[in-house]
Amino acid sequence: MSDNVAAPAARSVRLPMVEIFETVEGEGTRAGFPTVFVRLFGCNLRCVWCDTKYSYPPAEAEFTMSIEDIVAEVERDYKAEHICMTGGEPLLYGKRSAALLQALCDIERIKDVHVETNGAIDLEPFLNSVSSSKARYIMDYKLPDSGENEAMLHHNFALLREQDEVKFVIASDRDFDFAVETLQSYPTKALALFSPVWESMPPAKLVEKMLASGLTGVKLNLQLHKIIWDPAQRGV
Repeated sequence: MSDNVAAPAARSVRLPMVEIFETVEGEGTRAGFPTVFVRLFGCNLRCVWCDTKYSYPPAEAEFTMSIEDIVAEVERDYKAEHICMTGGEPLLYGKRSAALLQALCDIERIKDVHVETNGAIDLEPFLNSVSSSKARYIMDYKLPDSGENEAMLHHNFALLREQDEVKFVIASDRDFDFAVETLQSYPTKALALFSPVWESMPPAKLVEKMLASGLTGVKLNLQLHKIIWDPAQRGV
């Protein structure tokens, strides 16, 4: 890790926060595992179907915390061995985000820290500066129906590793076709996940389309927390 991020002073850096809580991971390859969610405030995108609008303006950050205090709360108040660093967009704060990610990875009991990032943030600085093998990136590539496809940075696909994931939230037939074409145009080592927008792309229909297209290397991704709890409920 670079000196400017690893310096002890980095632990005193403060970040705008939304919440820290423990539940089971709702999606991806770690779905079902007890997980501590560290949710930062702020996002550089405005997806039309966003389910965490409380994490970006015009709402305000509910509070700020130093990296030292975030780590202390995770160590003291929770038992899970997995962390989801999320938002908003948790990598929005550059070196401060990298310092937090490294600090969370440094917690001895933690086995995995997965970062939910939106595909409009360059991953190269984080891959270069955060040295821990515990750090993984789940890139949520925004398809046309999200309204934010033009913001996507396609060079990230080549940066993603086998331990990483790339998620496509699919709202329509157009989105599905675009996701397939994107994977063909930008090969990646990351596991591809297809997630349905239930209101417009029922899971059964998405499965049918995946099978008909012969997508043997793509995994269906359902959000467990929306099945277990009210989709609008926070802190679960």
